[in-house]
Amino acid sequence: MDHRSFFRSLAPLLFLMIVLIFSGCSRKDSSEASSTFTPGSAHVLVPEADGSKTIGGDPLLLDLSHTDQGYFIGTMSEDGGKINLQLIGPDSVTYKYFIEEAGCPTVFPFTAGSGSYTVMAFQNISGDQYASLFSQVIDVELENDFLPFLYPNQYVDFTADSQAVALAARLTDGLTSDVDALTAIYEYVTANITYDNEKAATVSGNYLPDVDETLSTGKGICFDYASLTAAMLRSVGIPAKLAIGYTASVRHAWIDVYIQSVGWVERAVEFNGDEWKLMDPTFAAAETDQDLQEYIGDGDNYITEYVR
Repeated sequence: MDHRSFFRSLAPLLFLMIVLIFSGCSRKDSSEASSTFTPGSAHVLVPEADGSKTIGGDPLLLDLSHTDQGYFIGTMSEDGGKINLQLIGPDSVTYKYFIEEAGCPTVFPFTAGSGSYTVMAFQNISGDQYASLFSQVIDVELENDFLPFLYPNQYVDFTADSQAVALAARLTDGLTSDVDALTAIYEYVTANITYDNEKAATVSGNYLPDVDETLSTGKGICFDYASLTAAMLRSVGIPAKLAIGYTASVRHAWIDVYIQSVGWVERAVEFNGDEWKLMDPTFAAAETDQDLQEYIGDGDNYITEYVR
């Protein structure tokens, strides 16, 4: 079988609109940063904006008080309209974000780790035209390299009150290793969430995953699978990346996970000695055939563009 043709035939299944808008405002209690799996308990790290270090103002204020925790927070004023935020880090990748809801703090991660970042802000003036607000270089020194992949952000949005967090705690209760916890969460998502072909065909340009909505409806697109799985893993102290890119020529999203005894498991590679093979909840849930599993192989056909 021609694998490129095979993937094109799966395009409705894998279609993903990579878009950005505001994600939820509610944040609760904070906790200490950790990369250690905590059996049977929520481990939700909560971003804070205490105003000790800021840039900008009206229409966009960026709070840089906790860059050592791997994030910063942007809040748009009432007359902001729509803001485009661009972030270029030590990996030289340009990350583009949008803020469209006034007065609600939005979290953005420093996914490239410690180093120098250039932050550029632009305000929409009409149509697709934007005017520059400011540009500034930020030096970031992370307290822990895992932190950007343990906190919630605009793409992987959850709180201590999220149903996804409560479910993750129940699924991992009594388990003693991160591998067992990962397996429990992964198998739940792939067994209980089905691919939403209608949503894939009609998803709007202002879409971002809602992890609790995905749980309650029991369906979603690849973006939803990846965001939900990453949120549940992060909530029990397991670092997880939401990766966005391509499988062959098809736009796709999946997860990379850190396992203490292995390190970062990336690009849907197999785990030696474990029963499950794919670290890609969309494909696993779809129960795709042997041709696809052979195509995925060691993950070389996965091309990562962005990590959230």
